[in-house]
Amino acid sequence: MKDDTVKLPLRPEADATDRPLSIAIVAMGGQGGGVLTNWIVELAECQGWIAQSTSVPGVAQRTGATIYYVEMMKPGRHGQRPVLAQMPTPGDVDVVIAAEYMEAGRSILRGIVTPDRTTLIASDHRSLSTIEKMAPGEGIADSGAVTDAIGIVAKRRIVFDMNRMAVENGSVISSALFGSLSASGALPFPREDYHAVIQKSGKGVAASIRTFDAAVAQVEAGEKGEAPGTLEQRDTMPAALPRSLANPRANALLQRLRTDLPVEVQAMAYLGLKKVVDFQDAAYGEEYLETLAEIAEKDRAAGGDNRGFTFTNTAAKYLANAMAYDDIFRVADLKTRAERRRRIEDDLKLSEGQIFGTTEFMHPRLEELSSALPAGLAGWLRGKRELYAWLDRRVDKGRRVRTYSLPGFLMLFFLAGLKRLRRRSLRHAEETEHRTRWLTEATGALQSNYDLAVSILKVRRLIKGYSDTHARGHSKFDKVMQTIRSISQRDDAAMWADRLLRSALKDGDGDNLDGTIKTIQSF
Repeated sequence: MKDDTVKLPLRPEADATDRPLSIAIVAMGGQGGGVLTNWIVELAECQGWIAQSTSVPGVAQRTGATIYYVEMMKPGRHGQRPVLAQMPTPGDVDVVIAAEYMEAGRSILRGIVTPDRTTLIASDHRSLSTIEKMAPGEGIADSGAVTDAIGIVAKRRIVFDMNRMAVENGSVISSALFGSLSASGALPFPREDYHAVIQKSGKGVAASIRTFDAAVAQVEAGEKGEAPGTLEQRDTMPAALPRSLANPRANALLQRLRTDLPVEVQAMAYLGLKKVVDFQDAAYGEEYLETLAEIAEKDRAAGGDNRGFTFTNTAAKYLANAMAYDDIFRVADLKTRAERRRRIEDDLKLSEGQIFGTTEFMHPRLEELSSALPAGLAGWLRGKRELYAWLDRRVDKGRRVRTYSLPGFLMLFFLAGLKRLRRRSLRHAEETEHRTRWLTEATGALQSNYDLAVSILKVRRLIKGYSDTHARGHSKFDKVMQTIRSISQRDDAAMWADRLLRSALKDGDGDNLDGTIKTIQSF
């Protein structure tokens, strides 16, 4: 049987060289990744293009980094619709937009940033992951590796702190990312159409346009080699302390800081002074500066002026941390501050008229409560074993406190106000004694081994928090210091001290630290 079917030649939908434009967006919850994706799709469709977006939520980092993917293409000459992909393909992505710096690094690891094609737009601010926050010491991942990789693998890069720009202009980072995309020229659409898309959204239009324009100006200024006008330079030594801490006595401390301390130390000392004044009062700030000035004199006598006063600069940081320890007064103070409530409101992005409440889980032990009493009274109470045990059974239980209910707030506010009694408490006496021993040991090593003295100061990183966390930190501190004393006469003592500290900081169950100690004991 003869087939009379007429086979017509297929008409190409487009030239063989035509391909979709592809954009991958990596953002976390609250950064407006979905809004940015919708804006890009809307922008393309307003130009008569076919656009498609997909998203894959993540659950591993923070609230979960979501990958949004957009492909867009002009319709075929005969009206055919293109077939678009649903996920980015390594080596085939035109633009990668990262709303956080480490997400830019993860995009590079996925292979979707390539030197022959990809424009990388990224904010270089950090939103720390859960693992980074959990580390006992400095657990923040090194951003330098991402910076080095971007310089190699991206065809073009647009990187600056877009989150800060958005906050300064009263918007969110998606607006700055959208502006950077426009300024990049990666999409063949006029800038006024970007504005039109934002205006069509109808929410926070003025702030979004402001942020968009600031980002465009930043990118264009960067390409011309000009200093960006939108990012002001911050003076590291203001004329006064922040408004919440300012009073004549506290502000006078800044002049004393400038006259009593080496220039190399002043920036770090300002941060430390601000911390201890916020923790207690101006008198406590005076104690901080007096102690630091004495340390600077010992540092100078040990030749520290030829080393940039590294010892004093390190002490300025860790002395402030040691003086601003966590106790029940501090916890109550932080939980009742107005800025904390505003931060939660901003994170939740409440609509007008919405209200919220927070419930704190607290598990105080009698040990913490009694340590807040005057030293003599606390010592008497701890000496009455039967009474102490009876009270502990009634105190040592979990409680849920509604922070912004009247009873819960008043209780915490009252506790915070008792910080005036802190310097008479048993806890303060214990902290002061421990701090004095630590500084004495560090300054004692200055003349014989300057680097070891600096390392001893850094061991203070192990102590933080309160309750069980504080106790574990003290235990590790004592182990490390005891081992450092045993090797203090060695030429490589500073190197081993640093290694001990790293082991202790990364150690959850103690095995790493114990292993390092055994290695040293084998000497």
